[in-house]
Amino acid sequence: MIKQLFRFLLYPFTILYGSVVWLRNRLYDSGFMSSVEFDIPVIAVGNLSVGGTGKTPHVEYLIRLLQYHYRVATMSRGYKRRTQGFVLADAATNAYHIGDEPMQYHLKFPGLAVSVAEERMTGIPYLLQRRPEVEVVLLDDAYQHRSVKAGMNILITDFSRLFYKDFILPYGSLREGRGAYKRADIIIVSKCPADINEVKASEIRGKINPLPHQSVFFSTIQYAQPYNFFTNEQVTIGQKHVVIISGIARPEPMLNYVEQQAKSVHLLSYPDHHFFTARDLEEMKATIQNAVEGSILLTTEKDATRLHLHLDVIKSWNVPIFVLPIEVAILLGAQEHFDGLVNNFIEQNTTTNYNEEELD
Repeated sequence: MIKQLFRFLLYPFTILYGSVVWLRNRLYDSGFMSSVEFDIPVIAVGNLSVGGTGKTPHVEYLIRLLQYHYRVATMSRGYKRRTQGFVLADAATNAYHIGDEPMQYHLKFPGLAVSVAEERMTGIPYLLQRRPEVEVVLLDDAYQHRSVKAGMNILITDFSRLFYKDFILPYGSLREGRGAYKRADIIIVSKCPADINEVKASEIRGKINPLPHQSVFFSTIQYAQPYNFFTNEQVTIGQKHVVIISGIARPEPMLNYVEQQAKSVHLLSYPDHHFFTARDLEEMKATIQNAVEGSILLTTEKDATRLHLHLDVIKSWNVPIFVLPIEVAILLGAQEHFDGLVNNFIEQNTTTNYNEEELD
């Protein structure tokens, strides 16, 4: 009751915010505010809601799909980084410089050009000046960044929080109105149950009501083999007592998965993109020391980029700490169709193609 009353009180602010966003979009749609196009393929990946749709593993899916055929770069705004302007990752870069998600790309894909910039319109020229060999740019979390006109827009919506059921901030979690889905070329319903059937998928497609040019896909999260935080050696967590360190928007799927694997699970939860403090590290240390003998620490890849900032401190604990990676899979036999749409778009908008040997 109190929650409903609070949301009702927020509704006037929703109208105000929604009106401002609507006006901005109208100015872009009418051409009064202009968007910049580039001569190379640009794919924007984003969402309508704030946080937790699984955008990062979908960007990684695209990187894996394209990296052996094209020179790929990513550009993010670098949320919560402690720098400003354009930054291109190099050997000395850490999460403070570019943010946790770009740092995750940088660590996992050594040949990838990883960059951040608040304004992608000026950031892309800086990127191409520094890395002129780049052929494809993946814009991370850029669905609302309309100053750049991407050649392909991929919109991700969470199965448990579908955009057509949601409302604009602050009453709901949408950054802009539901009708903004019409700008997408591809819509991905993420975090679906792995056994979703075509009946349920058809029901969701019907409610999304895609336009003729739009394709709707369904994806699920798959947890890959955990690895050692220090050595990258693959490990197992089965039959262990686990303390999870989580600074992500929605840790519930990971918690549910680990509970099915481990003897016991304790969750230490922090805000999304949280840079861990000395007090947080003390809490982690005390928790693992007071846990059942033989317990391990387990964290996400995104959190691991921020824990690496305290590597020497964590080493001194002398406790096992593992990282649990996630990947996405396209469901209902549609992976080939999805891959084909992306590849066809790039082939039609680029002139150079590399083979795997040339990219080594």
